[in-house]
Amino acid sequence: MTTPEAETTETEPPVQEPRDERAAASERSGSDARRPEERLEQAVRNAEQALIEYEIAVETFRVEVENFSRLHHQKLGPMYARLDELDAQIAEARAARTGDPEDLRRAQEARARVMPMPAVEELFHDWMDSEGLRPEAAAMLTDQSVRPPQRVRPSDEARKLYRELARKAHPDLADDERERDRRDEFISRVNAAYAHGDEALLRELAEEWAAGPVPAERRPSPTEELYARLEWLAQRKELLTVVARELEEGAIGSMLRLAPDDPDRLLDEIAEQLLAEVAEREAELARLLAG
Repeated sequence: MTTPEAETTETEPPVQEPRDERAAASERSGSDARRPEERLEQAVRNAEQALIEYEIAVETFRVEVENFSRLHHQKLGPMYARLDELDAQIAEARAARTGDPEDLRRAQEARARVMPMPAVEELFHDWMDSEGLRPEAAAMLTDQSVRPPQRVRPSDEARKLYRELARKAHPDLADDERERDRRDEFISRVNAAYAHGDEALLRELAEEWAAGPVPAERRPSPTEELYARLEWLAQRKELLTVVARELEEGAIGSMLRLAPDDPDRLLDEIAEQLLAEVAEREAELARLLAG
């Protein structure tokens, strides 16, 4: 996967004869004054475009890996399961012939890898009765509450704190829109804490309100904002690089990279190899059972 890099291109203005010495000096001065910020803005635009392309490439590859993984499981999963079963039978046949403790241990380990799924009755032990699933089990399987939520009864102190905060921080007491927004956000937290009967959180909110609003920070200059934007873009790109590397180096990603243009052919080749291995295992098992 190629990583698009941000490139800064600069087009030099056509050379013109100066109209006069003073006008030419003024134009050079104005151009020099604007150029650093203009070049920074161009660098940010280039980096943003490069990041967008890179995100598209990473997401596209992620979807390809996910789809290939699903096809791999659907097409080859039964073959892998068959190989595990044959390995267990071979190990068990060998252990039955030798009686060696080490062979017995290997046979047990091989069989454990293909242990059949428990029956439905075992999965739902104590969950079922003569009428089917119990209400508690049905609720858990459907992500519903087993019992109706208990009603929260705030303490007297919680009620007192809530009333005081509601009076002090009511949005109608705001002098401007910004203060109203701050009070709206704060009151929403107060309401949530009271709804849960969280007296400790209400105390913390009371202390927060008593401390007053956080002083407004100095707004960064346009140049500072551009540099901050560049830094964020660089950090985002580093994160995407890690994601891309993990996808590429994973088992499915590595396989997909072997045949990016024709993954179905790769699956067919792997299936042929697995079928050959299955045939070899079956022949080995037949020899062990015959001997």
